[in-house]
Amino acid sequence: MLNAEAHLSAKVFADDIEKAPSRDGFGKGAVEAGKADENVVVLCADLAESTRAGWFQKEFPERYVELGVAEQNMATVASGMASAGKVPFIASYAVFNPGRNYEQIRTSIALNDVPVKICGMHAGVNVGPDGATHQMLEDIGMMRMLPNMTVIAPADAEEARKAVIAAAQTGRPAYLRFGRSATPVFTTAETPFRIGKALTLFESDDPQVAILSTGSLSYDALLAGRALDAQGIGVIVLHVATVKPLDVEAISAAARSAGRVVTVEEHQSAGGFGSAVVELLARYHPVPMRFIGVEDAFGQSGEPGELLAHYGLDAAHIEEAARALIGRA
Repeated sequence: MLNAEAHLSAKVFADDIEKAPSRDGFGKGAVEAGKADENVVVLCADLAESTRAGWFQKEFPERYVELGVAEQNMATVASGMASAGKVPFIASYAVFNPGRNYEQIRTSIALNDVPVKICGMHAGVNVGPDGATHQMLEDIGMMRMLPNMTVIAPADAEEARKAVIAAAQTGRPAYLRFGRSATPVFTTAETPFRIGKALTLFESDDPQVAILSTGSLSYDALLAGRALDAQGIGVIVLHVATVKPLDVEAISAAARSAGRVVTVEEHQSAGGFGSAVVELLARYHPVPMRFIGVEDAFGQSGEPGELLAHYGLDAAHIEEAARALIGRA
């Protein structure tokens, strides 16, 4: 388990905290990974600007491949390049990548265990006005079921940058999940990040509930945890960037210490991060649980903040779920 409490932004609870979309972290991380390893290449499906793949294209035009609107082809081409020694990152909206090219990812990438990095942009409801067709809420479940696949949902743009650099070095397939909307950048360059390790964001002296979150909602989980602590309700806030493989030791320890767990994700409750945590704790340390996620519904058009509140994903709903779980509703 890694501890981040001493290495978060100085403005972590300020109204003027810096905000940036986590897709920016992909753009920066891909350039850094490309500088460190000449085998890193980026493939895109006609969305260079939206995915930030264009940042790599500008720096390394000879190592950028534009496939057009052909996500299935992109996955298969990337598999071939990986088999030849390259480290391909393939970028498109998550509804298309992995939504449209899942079979090619399964058969050409995961089955062959080649180091292609699938980058799903605009995941979750924070896509906002683009509506249900472009709000991917099933991708974590799809990708964590695949053998050989690592699944990462960074908390913010800075952690996304680190995740891209780390993924480039694993030699294995990976799925990285990024958002479109600007969200708080509450981690820093000094905040530790390791694939497969959870990050303690906050811990009270006598925890009564553990809030386990992934992706950008970890900031909302942190706000909820702080509010609960101020009310005299002890809490652990654990950010789990790596949904697969899960940090068994950290998650089990949090459940054992607090005795209750709330999971938080911008994804369908069924099959996603919460389901993964249930599977883990059923084996190691079962505890009472509540789940914050989208409950068997598609998204809809609206502003990101409105949608998070509508689907019960924001800090207020996380706090409410934690209070209900310990009988303090």
